[in-house]
Amino acid sequence: MAFILRVAIVAAGLWIATQIFAGMQFDSATTLLIAALLLGIVNAVIRPIAVILTLPLTLLTLGLFLLVINAAMVALVAWLLTGFQISSFWTALGASIVVSVTSWAASGLISDNGKFEVMTSKR
Repeated sequence: MAFILRVAIVAAGLWIATQIFAGMQFDSATTLLIAALLLGIVNAVIRPIAVILTLPLTLLTLGLFLLVINAAMVALVAWLLTGFQISSFWTALGASIVVSVTSWAASGLISDNGKFEVMTSKR
């Protein structure tokens, strides 16, 4: 359940990015969901390898090169999946930032078992 919820969150982030950036589009809602699933797989398999291989450059840029790696992962998904188009590197960079912020915000509300968490404080 948690995996499906996280794919839906990434799909929401990709949809928000298409609303913000004119250079990014999906042919259908199915393509959007497949792109979200594929982005999760790419981030789990290929991104760690890319991070390790570019570690000196990442350290030299104080971590800013990770934004380029994230943009490359979004661009890779667009390259692999027909029906998902990205016009430029800057669009991929913006989309990766939107997806990251959306995922970060939603992950704070979801526990590891896929349930929404409500935080309360006692006085």
